[in-house]
Amino acid sequence: MGIPNARKYSIYKPDSGERATVVAVLPKGADVKAYLEDAAKRFDWKAWEEQKASMSKVRVGQQKQRRR
Repeated sequence: MGIPNARKYSIYKPDSGERATVVAVLPKGADVKAYLEDAAKRFDWKAWEEQKASMSKVRVGQQKQRRR
């Protein structure tokens, strides 16, 4: 069960144009464009890039566990 009225928005990094997804619940009548500009400025792009890089690492030597 998800949060009602939550929407996904794409924000872009000002320098390189990379895209990240933000999930937010905005009140009625809110200026979405202004919110997205502010969110892109406040977003932790460094941590996002580190997380993105760590996801591509492949773990070697994992084996399936047997059920006894």
